[in-house]
Amino acid sequence: MTIHHTIKEQIKVALRARDIVRLDTLRSLNAMFLNEMIANKTVTEFLPDEKVLPLIRRSVNQHKDSIAQFEKGGRKDLVEKEQAELKILEEFLPAQMNRDAILEVAKAHIDSMKKSGTFDPRLGGKIMGLIMKDLAGKADGNDVKAVVEQLLK
Repeated sequence: MTIHHTIKEQIKVALRARDIVRLDTLRSLNAMFLNEMIANKTVTEFLPDEKVLPLIRRSVNQHKDSIAQFEKGGRKDLVEKEQAELKILEEFLPAQMNRDAILEVAKAHIDSMKKSGTFDPRLGGKIMGLIMKDLAGKADGNDVKAVVEQLLK
């Protein structure tokens, strides 16, 4: 079952349970998926997971940004609402790698670059880009950046 199909089923469950926060969050995701289908002129009942995951990640990032802004503005009520929605969104994302696992991948990339003679510690962005491409959504970009900066010190 695709993530899109799962979300549609969970909308029904949230409706029956009268869980307003979950229902609103899942409905906004479903609307985002429908907008994506319309924009790409896709005629399917459900979007495949490879199209859905970037949309969910974008929504997660938007919620994190909103939380930071609301905290700066002292809006604790809105922070709590955004955090509750963020928790629901994160249920649909695959588990993220921890920093130790990212460190192993980064070391392997740097070692291979050193062997090929293309390693330059000033090219941290290029190294990070290669690692992010390799991990493809399995790790948080901020964690990858921190690991690369740690290795290049």
